[in-house]
Amino acid sequence: MPKIQILIADDHAIFRAGLRMLINAEPDMEVTGEAGNGREALRKARELQPDVSLMDITMPESSGLQALEQLRQVCPHTRVLVLTMHEDPAYVRAVLAGGGSGYVPKRAAHSDLLAAIRAVYQGRTFVDPTLAAGLMQDLLERGAFPGPAGGGASRSLLSPREREALLLLAQGYTNQEAAKRMLVSVKTVETYRARITQKLGLHSRAELTRYAFVSGFLAPDTFTPPSDDLTPGT
Repeated sequence: MPKIQILIADDHAIFRAGLRMLINAEPDMEVTGEAGNGREALRKARELQPDVSLMDITMPESSGLQALEQLRQVCPHTRVLVLTMHEDPAYVRAVLAGGGSGYVPKRAAHSDLLAAIRAVYQGRTFVDPTLAAGLMQDLLERGAFPGPAGGGASRSLLSPREREALLLLAQGYTNQEAAKRMLVSVKTVETYRARITQKLGLHSRAELTRYAFVSGFLAPDTFTPPSDDLTPGT
């Protein structure tokens, strides 16, 4: 099996060395490059085309957020996992809005970081569980929840199969993955998705996730917000 190709972008050489040792000890991962600032990270990403880029937010010359936006343009298949000391929900929002695939604090356990790398490589979006509840609370307080929030009557609008599809999509599963788990065709999942959108007025995957959280489909300790993309077939 091919290994997950990883680029590390952090301005602390000792920290990068520790990450490299941790990652290279895993049988399914390999560090293929390192960068000490945002510009170098972008150059290395163009050159190496890694599967996952581990990136700090605070770096010299070009910040991680700036590098993230540029990297998403030149390496659209590379999944960016932010690894940082910043735990403010505003940073998490900015990373996810900028196309980042995950957010992990540097205080996280080694096992959590490795799990996050595997999750984003598989196409999911990962937010450290200790930050997820705070992010959701911040989004709710900011009124970032369109549609009929709160569950209640709106929840009863969905059929059992539509609720099942909603849960899978809110957790980050693609249409194809949801279809396999539900033992139906991709076309059927797309139909469920269209009905959910029509009934609840939720048009993005992030909105689906927020709804699933508020209405009780998802518990805070299992919440990992997926990418904000509801393009059919993804």
